Amino acid sequence: MKIVKTLSLGLITFLGYSCQMSAQTAKFPAFSAEAHRGGRGLMPENTIIAMQDAMKFDSITTLEMDTHITKDGKVVVTHDDYLSPGFMLTPEGNEIPKTDSKKYAIYQMDYDLLKTFDIGTKINTGFPQQKKIKTFIPLLSDLIDAVQNDIKVKGKKQVFYNIETKCDVAGDNVVNPTPEVFVKLLMDVIESKKITPYVVIQSFDKRTIQIINQKYPGVKTSFLVANKKTYEENIADLGYKPFILSPNYNMVDADLVKKAHADGIKVIPWTVNTIEEINRLKSLKVDGIITDYPNLF
Repeated sequence: MKIVKTLSLGLITFLGYSCQMSAQTAKFPAFSAEAHRGGRGLMPENTIIAMQDAMKFDSITTLEMDTHITKDGKVVVTHDDYLSPGFMLTPEGNEIPKTDSKKYAIYQMDYDLLKTFDIGTKINTGFPQQKKIKTFIPLLSDLIDAVQNDIKVKGKKQVFYNIETKCDVAGDNVVNPTPEVFVKLLMDVIESKKITPYVVIQSFDKRTIQIINQKYPGVKTSFLVANKKTYEENIADLGYKPFILSPNYNMVDADLVKKAHADGIKVIPWTVNTIEEINRLKSLKVDGIITDYPNLF
């Protein structure tokens, strides 16, 4: 009986280890077609419904999104430091006065209040194709649950998550926590949802991805850049070779791609919103593209 029990425990351990190893070796897409903010050209940005809509396009491999931290320590999916008067409304359906917008810092609001604001009804003039649907800023955990449930129930392929930390030095303890706190809260959600092998953490703030590289070396990182520095200067500034270098698309030329690939670094530019530019970048052998329009691939 003891031998059988030991063998059974050994088999369970082996199977568990095998499943874990399978997940840890999740293969990144050969070409990462990424829906920026869930595809804000078509749906309200950084919302659950946007992510679900982007998954309808077979070419999309990766959902790109932004994260902030609320006053009560919740990780939420949204881009701006403050609620935007440009495309959000108050819980009562009123405009957010531009003169008062600084009153609505994400980091200074508890999530129970934050989620009552409408992010989907007001027309976003920059994206005339965007559907207008009343919706809200979601918790990252709830967004992951919704996406993973769609994958399971609808038999969809597993997508990758490209998650940006929205923070900088000037914002520390004002509109964002310190990078150590931000990373811990974010990784707690990711690890609890067991999606770590399918995650890339990206940032303009090198501090957060430096911490990821040091404390979570198995997690893929991407360095977002929009500057006049050379490829070598940006990598030296970061201090290590990330999984991805993600430059503004205007920075990308054949020389940058060649140098990155020689270092084993993927190049995934942002934000590319025309077929002509997508084709130009593909001809340079980039490893993916981030776009507001997932229907362009």
